[in-house]
Amino acid sequence: MKIFRCEQIKQIDEYTIRNEPVASIDLMERATGKLLEWYVTKFERSRPILIFTGPGNNGGDGLALARMLAKNGYKPEVCYVQFTDKNSNDWEINRERLEKIPFQTIKKIDQFPAVQSGTIIIDAIFGSGLSRPVDGFASEVIHQINRVGSTVISIDIPSGLFGEDNSSNNPGNIIKANYTLSFQFPKLSFMFPENEKFTGEWTVLPIGLDAGVIDKTITPWQLLEKELVKPLLKKRNKFDHKGSYGHGLFVGGSYGKMGAVILSARAALRTGIGLITCHIPSKGNLIMQTAVPEAMLINDIGERSVSEIGSIESFSAVGIGPGMGKEAVSQKALQSLLRNCKKPIVIDADALNILSENKDWYQYIPAGAILTPHPKEFERLAGRTKNGFDRLRRQTEFSEKQNCIIVLKGAHTSISAPDGRVWFNSTGNPGMATAGSGDVLTGIILSLLAQGYSHVNASVTGVYIHGLAGDIAAGKSSFESVIASDIIDEIGTAFNRIRELE
Repeated sequence: MKIFRCEQIKQIDEYTIRNEPVASIDLMERATGKLLEWYVTKFERSRPILIFTGPGNNGGDGLALARMLAKNGYKPEVCYVQFTDKNSNDWEINRERLEKIPFQTIKKIDQFPAVQSGTIIIDAIFGSGLSRPVDGFASEVIHQINRVGSTVISIDIPSGLFGEDNSSNNPGNIIKANYTLSFQFPKLSFMFPENEKFTGEWTVLPIGLDAGVIDKTITPWQLLEKELVKPLLKKRNKFDHKGSYGHGLFVGGSYGKMGAVILSARAALRTGIGLITCHIPSKGNLIMQTAVPEAMLINDIGERSVSEIGSIESFSAVGIGPGMGKEAVSQKALQSLLRNCKKPIVIDADALNILSENKDWYQYIPAGAILTPHPKEFERLAGRTKNGFDRLRRQTEFSEKQNCIIVLKGAHTSISAPDGRVWFNSTGNPGMATAGSGDVLTGIILSLLAQGYSHVNASVTGVYIHGLAGDIAAGKSSFESVIASDIIDEIGTAFNRIRELE
C-alpha cells in the first residue's frame, strides 16, 4: 500500500471526483459509510456519542456519521467548534441533512459540553489539510477533549497532527486519540513512534479512490503488506537439492555471547537456507555443535573472539555481527572482510557498533550491503535526530550516500534503498522487544540472500516474515512471554500464511 503526502491524497480525491465521476458529497457519503461499518463492530448502542466537528470536510464527515449512527439506533450529539464563519459546501449539505439530531455550537471554551461517563468522543475538527499548528479557541477545545478521559476516535487524522513532518508543530495542541480511522491510506506521520500517543490504534478504511491514479502517482513510501511479499517468495522445485538454496557464512559470537550465533543460525535454517557455516571463536565449538547440529563450523584461531576470517569465495552470502564484541582483533577482522567482500552481506549488532566507531571505514561498506540497526545503533552510525521524520530523512540520505540498505528496526521497521524508496513494515508487535529478536532477523535475511533474493527483496521479505512470525508467536501466548526462539519456531507458519496455505 502506498503512503502519500496529504497534498497528493487531495489530488487523488479530486481526480476520483472528476473521473469516476462522483460528486464530492457522494464520495463523502461513501467514506462515512466505512466509518459506520467500523464503529458498529466496536461499540454498543447504549454508549453516548459526542461528535466534535470543525467547519471543513473533516467536519462534514462527522456530520454525516452522526446522521448514519442515528439511523442505526445510536444516539449521537454534535458539537460544532466554530472558530470561523466559513464552512465547506459539503459541511453545509450535511448540516441540512441532520434533521433532529442534537446540535450545539460552541464559540468559547466555557460552552464546552458536559461529558457523561462512558461517552465516545468522535474527533472531526481538523483533517489532513491542516498546514499550521492549532492555536486559540480550537486548541482549548483539543486540550479539554484530551482531559475528559473519554474514548476518542479521530476521523482520518487526529486534529492538529500533520500528515508528514511535525517538527514545527505544537504537540500540546493535538488530539490524543484511542483510534484513528484513516481514509484509503495511512499517513506518513503514523509511522513515527512519537506520534503513537496521538493516533492510538490506527486503521485504514478503503473508500474506493481511483485505482489508476493511485498506481500512477509516485511516492517513495510504501506500507509493507502480504500482497507485496507473496509474489517475491521463490518456488521450490521437485529436483532441487541443498545446493540449490545457497551456502551462508555467519560470523559472530564471543565468550559468553554464543546464543546470538545459535539464534541467527537456527533462523537461517528455518528460512530455507541450504547450508550454513558459522565462523566462531574456538571455545564456542561444543555449544554450537550441541545447539545447532545442522550447522557446520569454522573455529577461529581466537578462543574467545573472532580474530581472523578466511576466504569467503565458496559462500553465497555473509552475515556478521551478533555477539561478536568489539575487541581489537575483531575490529581488524571486520575491516578486512568489508574491504574484500564481493558477496551479498548483512551487517548487524557489534559489527555496526565497530563501524560507528570507525566512520572512515564507511568507504569499505560493500555496495548493496544490508545494515540492520536499532534506533540507538543508527544514531551512532548517522548522528542524532530530532524526531521520526528527521530520522527518516537521515536514513534515506545514509542509504543513498553509502549505496546500502538500512533496515531500521522498530514498531514499523523501515527499509530504505539507495534509490530513495522506503518500506514500513505492517507486521510485528511489542512482544518482539526481547533479547535475540534482532539476531533472528539477521539470520532470516542471510538465508534469503544466500537463496538468491536481491538485496531489496531479501530485506523486505525478511522483515515481513520476522514480524509475522512474531505475531503468530504472540497470538499463541502473550506479548510478555514471547522469546526469540518462539519467533524462529513460527517462521514456517509465517511462510504458509503468506502463501495462504492455512
